[in-house]
Amino acid sequence: MRFEPLFAIPILGMLLFGVLGGLGRLGALATWGLPPVSIGLHGPLMVLGFLGTVIAIERAKALGRFWGYLAPAGNIAGVALLLAGSPVAAPALLLSNAIFVAILGHFFRLQPALHSAALAGAAVLLLAGNAVYFMTGAVPQAVPWWMAFLALTIAGERLELGRLLRLSARARGAFVLFASLLPLGAAWNLLAAPASADALASPALALFGAGLLGLSIWLLLNDVARRTVRFAGLPRFIAICLISGNAWLGISGGLMLFFGLGGGAGPVYDAVLHALFVGFVFSMIFGHAPVILPAVAKITVPFRSYFYGHLALLHLSLVLRLAGDFGGAGELRYWGAALNGIALVFFFLATAASALRGVRPKILQTPDNRGGIVR
Repeated sequence: MRFEPLFAIPILGMLLFGVLGGLGRLGALATWGLPPVSIGLHGPLMVLGFLGTVIAIERAKALGRFWGYLAPAGNIAGVALLLAGSPVAAPALLLSNAIFVAILGHFFRLQPALHSAALAGAAVLLLAGNAVYFMTGAVPQAVPWWMAFLALTIAGERLELGRLLRLSARARGAFVLFASLLPLGAAWNLLAAPASADALASPALALFGAGLLGLSIWLLLNDVARRTVRFAGLPRFIAICLISGNAWLGISGGLMLFFGLGGGAGPVYDAVLHALFVGFVFSMIFGHAPVILPAVAKITVPFRSYFYGHLALLHLSLVLRLAGDFGGAGELRYWGAALNGIALVFFFLATAASALRGVRPKILQTPDNRGGIVR
C-alpha cells in the first residue's frame, strides 16, 4: 500500500494555516478586514508541520518500511494537537522527531559518508530545536535550530550529488567547518539567554550567521548547478532555482552576522527568517518538485516554461517584503508577504496543470506491430 497520498490534504492544510498565520502576525489580515488565524503558531506550522512532514515523507519513502511513516504521521498528529492546545502535542511531536532521527541514523549506518552525517545531524537539530521550543515556549530561541535543520538538510542533499564532482579534501573540510558553526552558534545562543536575548546582534548569532553565509558561498562554488545551468529545459530551471536559493541563504546569513535576530521581533527578524525559509527553502522546493514528485508520489511533472512564473514571483515578492522591512513601509511588507503566499498557490497550480497535461489516455498508447508505441 502506498501511504504518500494520505498525507496530501493534511500537508496542504498546515501550509494554508501557516501562511494565514504569517499574514495575521504581520497584521495584514486585520488591515484587510479578515479575522486572525493561528497567529502564534505560524513558525511551528511551517517548520514542524509543513516542511518537517514533507521531508519526513521523502525519507520514509526512501526507507521503504512501515515504521518510517510514523514520523510524518506523528508530525501531523502533533500539529493537530498543538492547534487544539493539547499538552500531549509536545511528546507527540518529539516522538515523531525521534523516529525521524532513527531513519537518518539508519541511512548513516548503511552509508557512513559526509552527506549522510550532515542529514543525520540535521535531524538531530530538528529534535533539539523542537525540545527548545516546548521547554521555553519561545519561537526565537528555537529559530536557529530550525534554520540549521533546513540549511543542513538541503546542503547535505546537494553534497550527496556533489560526489559526482569528486570534491577536494579542502572543499569537504570547508563544508564541515561551515556546517559545524550552526549547532555551535545555536547552542551558544541558547546558553547565553536571557542576557543576549534582547540584543540586536550577539557573538553567538554572529557565529551562526557566518555558518549560513559560508554554506551559501560553498554551495555557489561547489554545487553541480554551476554546470547544469548551461543546459536547457528542466536542468537549467533546477539550477536557477538552486543558485537563486543559495543567494537568499547568503542574504539571511549576512543579515544575521551583522544584526542577529533583531531581538526576536521586528523587521530584521522578519527579513532574516524569510530570506531563508521562503527564499532559500521554497526555491529548492520549486526546483526539486519535478524530480521528487515522480519518485515519492509517482506523479509525473513534465517541465513547462511557465514554471519560471512562480519562481520569479517568489523572488519579487521577497524583495518587496525586505524592502518594506528596511524601508519602514508596512503596506509594502504586507503585500510582499501576500505575494509570497500567491507564489506558492501558483506553484501548486502550475505543478498540477503540468501533471494533468502529462497524463496520456491509455487508449492512445497501443503497441504497434513493431513493438513500439503508437501516439
